Amino acid sequence: MSYADELFIQNCKDILNNGVWDTDMAVRPKWDDGESAHTISRFGIVNRYDLEKEFPILTLRRTYWKSALNELLWIWQKKSNNVNDLKSHIWDQWADEAGSIGKAYGYQLGIKHKYREGEFDQVDRVLFDLKNNPNSRRIMTNIYNHQDLSEMNLYPCAYSMTFSVKDGKLNGLLNQRSNDFLTANNWNVVQYALLVHLFAKVTGLGVGEFVHVIADAHIYDRHVPIIEELIKRPTFDAPKLIIDDVDDFYKITEENVKLEGYEFNEFDIKIPVAI
Repeated sequence: MSYADELFIQNCKDILNNGVWDTDMAVRPKWDDGESAHTISRFGIVNRYDLEKEFPILTLRRTYWKSALNELLWIWQKKSNNVNDLKSHIWDQWADEAGSIGKAYGYQLGIKHKYREGEFDQVDRVLFDLKNNPNSRRIMTNIYNHQDLSEMNLYPCAYSMTFSVKDGKLNGLLNQRSNDFLTANNWNVVQYALLVHLFAKVTGLGVGEFVHVIADAHIYDRHVPIIEELIKRPTFDAPKLIIDDVDDFYKITEENVKLEGYEFNEFDIKIPVAI
Protein backbone atom coordinates (compact mmCIF):
# COMPACT_ATOMS: atom_id res chain seq x y z
CA MET A 1 0.00 0.00 0.00
CA SER A 2 1.31 3.44 -0.88
CA TYR A 3 1.29 6.01 1.90
CA ALA A 4 -1.04 8.16 -0.21
CA ASP A 5 -3.58 5.31 -0.18
CA GLU A 6 -3.19 4.88 3.57
CA LEU A 7 -3.79 8.56 4.29
CA PHE A 8 -6.67 8.78 1.83
CA ILE A 9 -8.45 5.85 3.48
CA GLN A 10 -7.86 7.29 6.96
CA ASN A 11 -9.16 10.69 5.90
CA CYS A 12 -12.27 9.28 4.23
CA LYS A 13 -13.14 7.20 7.30
CA ASP A 14 -12.56 10.22 9.53
CA ILE A 15 -14.84 12.42 7.42
CA LEU A 16 -17.60 9.78 7.23
CA ASN A 17 -17.41 8.85 10.91
CA ASN A 18 -16.77 12.24 12.48
CA GLY A 19 -17.85 14.80 9.90
CA VAL A 20 -20.78 17.21 9.98
CA TRP A 21 -23.54 17.24 7.37
CA ASP A 22 -24.81 20.54 5.91
CA THR A 23 -28.22 19.16 4.93
CA ASP A 24 -29.98 21.72 7.16
CA MET A 25 -28.34 24.62 5.32
CA ALA A 26 -28.76 26.31 1.95
CA VAL A 27 -25.77 25.43 -0.25
CA ARG A 28 -24.41 26.86 -3.50
CA PRO A 29 -23.42 23.66 -5.44
CA LYS A 30 -26.05 21.85 -7.49
CA TRP A 31 -26.21 18.49 -9.25
CA ASP A 32 -27.07 18.27 -12.95
CA ASP A 33 -30.71 17.61 -12.07
CA GLY A 34 -30.92 20.80 -10.02
CA GLU A 35 -30.86 19.12 -6.62
CA SER A 36 -28.72 20.73 -3.93
CA ALA A 37 -25.36 19.02 -3.49
CA HIS A 38 -24.82 18.58 0.23
CA THR A 39 -21.64 17.43 1.93
CA ILE A 40 -20.29 15.82 5.05
CA SER A 41 -17.10 17.58 6.07
CA ARG A 42 -14.23 17.85 8.54
CA PHE A 43 -12.53 21.13 9.30
CA GLY A 44 -8.77 21.34 9.44
CA ILE A 45 -7.15 18.17 8.04
CA VAL A 46 -3.35 18.21 7.84
CA ASN A 47 -1.48 15.53 5.89
CA ARG A 48 2.29 15.13 5.62
CA TYR A 49 4.04 13.28 2.79
CA ASP A 50 7.74 12.43 2.86
CA LEU A 51 8.68 12.97 -0.79
CA GLU A 52 12.10 11.43 -0.26
CA LYS A 53 10.45 8.09 0.53
CA GLU A 54 7.80 7.87 -2.19
CA PHE A 55 5.67 9.79 -4.62
CA PRO A 56 2.15 10.32 -3.16
CA ILE A 57 -0.22 9.04 -5.82
CA LEU A 58 -3.27 6.85 -5.24
CA THR A 59 -3.28 3.25 -6.42
CA LEU A 60 -6.85 2.63 -5.18
CA ARG A 61 -7.84 4.17 -8.48
CA ARG A 62 -5.98 5.90 -11.25
CA THR A 63 -4.98 9.52 -10.89
CA TYR A 64 -4.42 11.04 -14.32
CA TRP A 65 -1.13 12.56 -13.29
CA LYS A 66 -0.15 13.74 -16.77
CA SER A 67 -3.30 15.87 -16.92
CA ALA A 68 -2.62 17.06 -13.37
CA LEU A 69 0.90 18.05 -14.42
CA ASN A 70 -0.41 19.82 -17.53
CA GLU A 71 -2.78 21.88 -15.37
CA LEU A 72 0.02 22.64 -12.89
CA LEU A 73 2.28 23.92 -15.69
CA TRP A 74 -0.66 25.89 -17.13
CA ILE A 75 -0.94 27.76 -13.82
CA TRP A 76 2.66 27.96 -12.59
CA GLN A 77 4.73 27.95 -15.77
CA LYS A 78 2.47 29.53 -18.41
CA LYS A 79 0.70 31.64 -15.74
CA SER A 80 -2.36 31.40 -17.92
CA ASN A 81 -6.00 31.98 -17.15
CA ASN A 82 -7.23 30.85 -20.56
CA VAL A 83 -8.49 27.30 -21.11
CA ASN A 84 -7.26 27.37 -24.70
CA ASP A 85 -3.75 26.98 -23.26
CA LEU A 86 -4.79 23.82 -21.39
CA LYS A 87 -5.02 20.33 -22.87
CA SER A 88 -7.87 19.06 -20.69
CA HIS A 89 -11.40 20.45 -20.47
CA ILE A 90 -11.75 20.51 -16.68
CA TRP A 91 -11.98 24.31 -16.60
CA ASP A 92 -14.32 24.76 -19.54
CA GLN A 93 -17.44 25.23 -17.40
CA TRP A 94 -15.88 28.28 -15.73
CA ALA A 95 -14.56 29.89 -18.92
CA ASP A 96 -16.16 32.69 -20.90
CA GLU A 97 -16.56 32.71 -24.68
CA ALA A 98 -12.93 33.73 -25.14
CA GLY A 99 -11.72 30.95 -22.84
CA SER A 100 -10.83 33.17 -19.88
CA ILE A 101 -11.55 32.19 -16.26
CA GLY A 102 -11.04 35.77 -15.17
CA LYS A 103 -8.33 37.14 -12.90
CA ALA A 104 -7.73 33.76 -11.29
CA TYR A 105 -4.97 31.20 -10.76
CA GLY A 106 -2.20 31.75 -13.34
CA TYR A 107 -3.22 35.38 -13.81
CA GLN A 108 -2.41 36.10 -10.16
CA LEU A 109 0.93 34.31 -10.26
CA GLY A 110 1.97 36.33 -13.30
CA ILE A 111 1.41 39.78 -11.79
CA LYS A 112 4.73 41.52 -11.23
CA HIS A 113 5.56 43.12 -7.88
CA LYS A 114 8.38 45.42 -6.83
CA TYR A 115 10.94 44.20 -4.30
CA ARG A 116 14.27 45.56 -3.08
CA GLU A 117 16.01 43.09 -5.37
CA GLY A 118 13.97 44.03 -8.42
CA GLU A 119 10.62 43.28 -10.07
CA PHE A 120 9.33 39.71 -10.03
CA ASP A 121 6.10 37.83 -10.38
CA GLN A 122 5.32 35.35 -7.60
CA VAL A 123 6.83 32.29 -9.29
CA ASP A 124 10.05 34.06 -10.25
CA ARG A 125 10.34 35.46 -6.72
CA VAL A 126 10.17 31.94 -5.28
CA LEU A 127 12.80 30.66 -7.71
CA PHE A 128 15.04 33.67 -6.99
CA ASP A 129 14.87 33.11 -3.23
CA LEU A 130 15.43 29.36 -3.45
CA LYS A 131 18.63 30.04 -5.38
CA ASN A 132 19.83 33.17 -3.57
CA ASN A 133 18.22 33.20 -0.13
CA PRO A 134 17.24 29.61 0.72
CA ASN A 135 17.22 30.27 4.48
CA SER A 136 14.38 32.79 4.10
CA ARG A 137 11.11 32.21 5.93
CA ARG A 138 9.30 34.40 3.41
CA ILE A 139 9.27 32.15 0.35
CA MET A 140 5.59 31.92 -0.44
CA THR A 141 2.83 32.61 -2.95
CA ASN A 142 -0.80 33.61 -2.50
CA ILE A 143 -3.41 33.86 -5.25
CA TYR A 144 -6.42 34.61 -3.04
CA ASN A 145 -6.40 38.30 -3.97
CA HIS A 146 -9.50 39.86 -2.41
CA GLN A 147 -9.24 42.87 -4.69
CA ASP A 148 -9.78 40.67 -7.76
CA LEU A 149 -12.26 38.09 -6.41
CA SER A 150 -15.20 39.78 -8.14
CA GLU A 151 -13.42 39.23 -11.48
CA MET A 152 -12.63 35.55 -10.91
CA ASN A 153 -15.00 32.99 -12.42
CA LEU A 154 -14.03 30.63 -9.57
CA TYR A 155 -12.42 31.56 -6.27
CA PRO A 156 -9.11 29.68 -5.80
CA CYS A 157 -9.37 26.46 -3.78
CA ALA A 158 -5.65 25.70 -3.48
CA TYR A 159 -4.49 29.24 -2.88
CA SER A 160 -1.16 29.47 -1.06
CA MET A 161 2.21 27.71 -1.13
CA THR A 162 4.96 28.20 1.44
CA PHE A 163 8.44 26.84 0.75
CA SER A 164 11.18 26.09 3.26
CA VAL A 165 14.69 24.74 2.78
CA LYS A 166 16.00 22.62 5.63
CA ASP A 167 19.21 20.58 5.50
CA GLY A 168 19.44 21.07 1.75
CA LYS A 169 15.92 19.76 1.16
CA LEU A 170 12.94 21.67 -0.20
CA ASN A 171 9.69 21.41 1.75
CA GLY A 172 6.35 22.76 0.57
CA LEU A 173 3.11 23.54 2.40
CA LEU A 174 -0.14 23.96 0.49
CA ASN A 175 -3.08 25.80 2.02
CA GLN A 176 -6.41 24.80 0.53
CA ARG A 177 -9.72 26.33 1.59
CA SER A 178 -11.90 23.56 0.17
CA ASN A 179 -11.28 20.02 -1.09
CA ASP A 180 -13.74 17.63 -2.75
CA PHE A 181 -12.17 14.43 -1.51
CA LEU A 182 -13.30 11.99 -4.16
CA THR A 183 -12.68 14.05 -7.27
CA ALA A 184 -9.84 16.36 -6.29
CA ASN A 185 -7.87 15.32 -3.21
CA ASN A 186 -5.17 13.20 -4.79
CA TRP A 187 -5.19 15.35 -7.92
CA ASN A 188 -4.06 18.31 -5.79
CA VAL A 189 -1.60 16.20 -3.78
CA VAL A 190 0.03 14.94 -6.98
CA GLN A 191 0.19 18.43 -8.47
CA TYR A 192 1.86 20.16 -5.56
CA ALA A 193 4.15 17.25 -4.74
CA LEU A 194 5.28 17.55 -8.37
CA LEU A 195 5.77 21.29 -7.92
CA VAL A 196 8.08 20.69 -4.94
CA HIS A 197 10.02 18.11 -6.97
CA LEU A 198 10.30 20.43 -9.98
CA PHE A 199 11.42 23.45 -7.97
CA ALA A 200 13.94 21.27 -6.13
CA LYS A 201 15.28 19.92 -9.42
CA VAL A 202 15.89 23.33 -11.00
CA THR A 203 17.45 24.83 -7.86
CA GLY A 204 19.76 21.93 -7.02
CA LEU A 205 17.96 20.93 -3.84
CA GLY A 206 16.80 17.60 -2.48
CA VAL A 207 13.16 17.01 -1.60
CA GLY A 208 11.73 16.91 1.90
CA GLU A 209 8.09 17.02 2.97
CA PHE A 210 4.93 18.10 1.24
CA VAL A 211 2.37 19.25 3.81
CA HIS A 212 -1.27 19.59 2.76
CA VAL A 213 -3.49 21.77 4.96
CA ILE A 214 -7.19 21.51 4.09
CA ALA A 215 -9.68 23.85 5.77
CA ASP A 216 -12.91 22.17 4.57
CA ALA A 217 -12.38 18.52 3.58
CA HIS A 218 -15.67 17.16 2.32
CA ILE A 219 -17.45 14.28 0.62
CA TYR A 220 -20.59 15.00 -1.40
CA ASP A 221 -23.77 13.11 -0.57
CA ARG A 222 -23.83 11.25 -3.90
CA HIS A 223 -20.15 10.37 -3.52
CA VAL A 224 -20.54 8.54 -0.19
CA PRO A 225 -21.36 5.07 -1.64
CA ILE A 226 -18.56 5.47 -4.19
CA ILE A 227 -16.07 6.31 -1.45
CA GLU A 228 -17.26 3.39 0.67
CA GLU A 229 -16.66 1.03 -2.27
CA LEU A 230 -13.34 2.62 -3.25
CA ILE A 231 -11.59 2.36 0.11
CA LYS A 232 -12.27 -1.40 0.24
CA ARG A 233 -10.23 -2.04 -2.88
CA PRO A 234 -6.73 -3.56 -2.91
CA THR A 235 -3.73 -1.26 -3.19
CA PHE A 236 -0.27 -1.34 -4.73
CA ASP A 237 3.14 0.07 -3.91
CA ALA A 238 3.88 3.66 -4.90
CA PRO A 239 5.58 4.20 -8.27
CA LYS A 240 8.96 5.87 -8.76
CA LEU A 241 9.09 9.47 -9.99
CA ILE A 242 11.77 10.25 -12.58
CA ILE A 243 12.54 13.80 -13.71
CA ASP A 244 15.07 14.57 -16.43
CA ASP A 245 17.99 16.85 -15.59
CA VAL A 246 16.61 20.31 -16.34
CA ASP A 247 17.91 23.48 -14.69
CA ASP A 248 15.25 25.91 -15.94
CA PHE A 249 11.69 25.64 -14.67
CA TYR A 250 10.38 27.27 -17.85
CA LYS A 251 11.95 24.61 -20.05
CA ILE A 252 10.30 21.67 -18.27
CA THR A 253 7.75 19.80 -20.37
CA GLU A 254 5.47 16.87 -19.58
CA GLU A 255 7.93 14.63 -21.46
CA ASN A 256 10.60 15.40 -18.83
CA VAL A 257 8.53 13.74 -16.08
CA LYS A 258 7.83 10.02 -15.80
CA LEU A 259 6.26 7.60 -13.32
CA GLU A 260 7.86 4.18 -13.34
CA GLY A 261 5.82 1.18 -12.19
CA TYR A 262 2.49 2.92 -11.61
CA GLU A 263 -0.11 0.23 -10.84
CA PHE A 264 -3.71 1.03 -9.98
CA ASN A 265 -7.20 -0.45 -9.81
CA GLU A 266 -9.47 0.11 -12.78
CA PHE A 267 -12.33 2.41 -11.81
CA ASP A 268 -15.38 2.39 -14.08
CA ILE A 269 -17.86 4.14 -11.78
CA LYS A 270 -19.06 7.46 -13.21
CA ILE A 271 -18.51 10.24 -10.67
CA PRO A 272 -21.15 12.98 -10.65
CA VAL A 273 -19.69 16.47 -10.31
CA ALA A 274 -21.48 19.23 -8.42
CA ILE A 275 -21.29 22.73 -9.88
